[in-house]
Amino acid sequence: MRERNARSGDFLLSFYGDDYTGSSAVMEVLSFAGVPTVMFLAPPTDDDLAAFGHCRAVGIAGSARSQSPEWMDAHLPGIFGSLKAFGAPIAHYKVCSTFDSSPAIGSIGHAIDIGVPILGGAWHPLLVGAPALGRYQVFGNLFVKADSAVERLDRHSTMSRHPVTPMDEADLRRHLARQTRQRSGLIDITNLTSGRGDATLARCLADGDEIISLDILDDRSLAEAGRLIWQNRGAGLFAIGSQGIEYALGAHWREAGLLPDDVAPATVAPADRIAVVSASCAPVTAAQIALAEQEGFVCIPVDAALAVDEAAWTDELDRVASRGLAALRDGRSPLAFTARGPDDPAIARTRAVMSASGLGAGAVNARIGAGLGRLLDRLMREGKVTRGVVAGGDTSSHAAEALGIRALTAIAPLAPGAPLCRIHTENPWLQEREIVLKGGQMGDADFFQTALRGTDVARPETRRICV
Repeated sequence: MRERNARSGDFLLSFYGDDYTGSSAVMEVLSFAGVPTVMFLAPPTDDDLAAFGHCRAVGIAGSARSQSPEWMDAHLPGIFGSLKAFGAPIAHYKVCSTFDSSPAIGSIGHAIDIGVPILGGAWHPLLVGAPALGRYQVFGNLFVKADSAVERLDRHSTMSRHPVTPMDEADLRRHLARQTRQRSGLIDITNLTSGRGDATLARCLADGDEIISLDILDDRSLAEAGRLIWQNRGAGLFAIGSQGIEYALGAHWREAGLLPDDVAPATVAPADRIAVVSASCAPVTAAQIALAEQEGFVCIPVDAALAVDEAAWTDELDRVASRGLAALRDGRSPLAFTARGPDDPAIARTRAVMSASGLGAGAVNARIGAGLGRLLDRLMREGKVTRGVVAGGDTSSHAAEALGIRALTAIAPLAPGAPLCRIHTENPWLQEREIVLKGGQMGDADFFQTALRGTDVARPETRRICV
């Protein structure tokens, strides 16, 4: 790959992530496949882009997943305009791999309706499946791995009872039909893997379909979906989906000889201590907190119900910070959390207090996330910690903003969808520090220990992309 200056026309792909953890997952897949990528937390200036002149993909992290259609109307046109200006042949609206959304909150369909007139394209691939994450898209329905079983999305133990956007429909086209004016078609697994993908795409377009769902079951279907997207990108393509989009493109690029196919992942060096904040209610995170506590982390409950009152919330954060800093002085890693899983009584108590206060849940959740960001800032700064972790998708968005992060680049993988990242900021003490933005469903039970102890895999040689 020749060295380039980052400017319009230099990028292979641009993306907007509807939460920060999902955005970093896109950066992860591209970076470790050999496509240098930078993720900004706000639309970048020309000077910002010039600082990352070697990058071939660029993204903007956002919070649309937790926002209303009215918020989208006010914010997404400008963001999509930035993606258009980047000039990449594919612009990706990145959504969660569990597709949780509703007409009122995080409406994927409404975002598509805003993006289509700006970003254009003859069709809009919808690809959510990602086998590396245990996500499978078969005959238009989404299946999600839970422990050792694979469950249909509307029967998934967590997503079917999500506190904000419970998923009662596994058919992605039916789910989207509640949210968008665009017609949806399907290239199912039988057509995709039998050489009939192009013909089926042509038939869908002739029928007037605009959003076209692509089934993903395994590496073979992933690579074929990537080929279909890349070879039918035209002058520009607006794609919707999880990081499965990037997994698919990477698989095709490797098959085409444009990327190396045997690259070892980079090493995560050990840290002496880390600081963790979590507002995730997911069972996966609950198990991670429990194991971390067993293995020496100092786990500190945070009373999120106090966030309805700014003064009380400040006092609570000061209390938690004092305990966390004491742990750091003792050479231990603090882990501050608002809940131990979906059944923690703290969740019901926080909701009841929110309701009684008359404040909107969105405003209070933003205050919680921003407060945890300030807490992490204080723990890392005063405790002289070089590596921090934020657990929870929406929480990561608010926390990263509170930290004043301008951009992130991927250093090394910790778990699929949760890479270790380098911070780029105007804040001198935080510059070049490391952070992980972890979605609630991501990582094995020992994720926090891995973030502390690092990994044993040898660092790869520099990788190149030829497209």
